[in-house]
Amino acid sequence: MIRSALNKTEFAKEMGISRSSLYYKPKRPIIDEEVKRQIESVLVDHPAYGHKRIALALRLNKKRILRVMNKFGIKPYRRKTKKMIKKNDLNKPATKYKNLIKDIKIDTPNMVWCTDFTYIKYKLKFIYLATIIDLFTREVVGHNVSRFHNRFLVIGALEDALSKYPPPLIVHSDQGSEYDSFDFTNLVETSGSKVSMSTKGSPWENGYQESFFGKLKVESGDLNRFETIGELLEEIYRMIYYYNNKRIHTKLKMTPNEFRQEYINKNTNSSS
Repeated sequence: MIRSALNKTEFAKEMGISRSSLYYKPKRPIIDEEVKRQIESVLVDHPAYGHKRIALALRLNKKRILRVMNKFGIKPYRRKTKKMIKKNDLNKPATKYKNLIKDIKIDTPNMVWCTDFTYIKYKLKFIYLATIIDLFTREVVGHNVSRFHNRFLVIGALEDALSKYPPPLIVHSDQGSEYDSFDFTNLVETSGSKVSMSTKGSPWENGYQESFFGKLKVESGDLNRFETIGELLEEIYRMIYYYNNKRIHTKLKMTPNEFRQEYINKNTNSSS
C-alpha cells in the first residue's frame, strides 16, 4: 500500500527539524521595505544625501543602507557643477602672503577661517556668493551676495563673519585679486588676524570652500525656477542655514552648529 503524504509533524521529524521552522518566512524583504521607507523619508528633507549621510541620520549601518538603495534603485539628487575660473588672475604675479595652514593642526573654533566666492547663474545673468567657513566646525560663519565679483564682495562676507564671531587667528584664501587687495588684507590684519593664501595654481589647498559650493549648487536644484532675484536670495540664505543647522557633515557625524555647541559644552564643563 502506498503511504499517503506526510503531515507537517511527521515531515519535520523525518527531516530532523522543528515543526515551527516549516512556517518560517524570511524577514529581510519586510525589513528592507521598512528601511526603504525610512530612506525615502530622509530624502524628502535631504534630497542630495548619499548612503553615508542617510546611515548617520537613521543610525544604521552604511553598507545596509547602500544595499537597500541599490536594491530599490534609490538615488540621491545630483547635478553637475562647473568650477569657476578667475581668468583675470591667471597671469597675476604671486602674492607675498604664504600658506600658513598647510601643516598646522586646527583644533578650535575661530582658529582658521577659509574664504572664497563662486558664481550662480540665474536667467542668463550671474550673481556672486562669497562665504567664510570655520575650518574646525565647517560652519559658514559669514557670507555676502553681489552682482559683481570684486573686493567689496569678499569684504562684505568677512565683515558679516566679524559681526558675529571673534576674529580668527588666520584668514585663508586663494590668491585672487579680490583677496590680495589692500582693502581686504588690511581688514584682516587690523582685526587682529593673519593673512594666509594658497600657493598659486593650487586650488585644492582651499578645497573646503570648493566642496561647500558644489554641495550648495547641487542641493539647490534648478535656480531658474525662482521668479525674482529676491526669491533666489531667500533660497541661498535658506541653504546656508540648512548647511549649518540641518545637514549632517559626514566627518563630524553631526551638523556644523551641533559640533560647535558640543565643543563649547565640553570645554565649559571641563573648566568648571
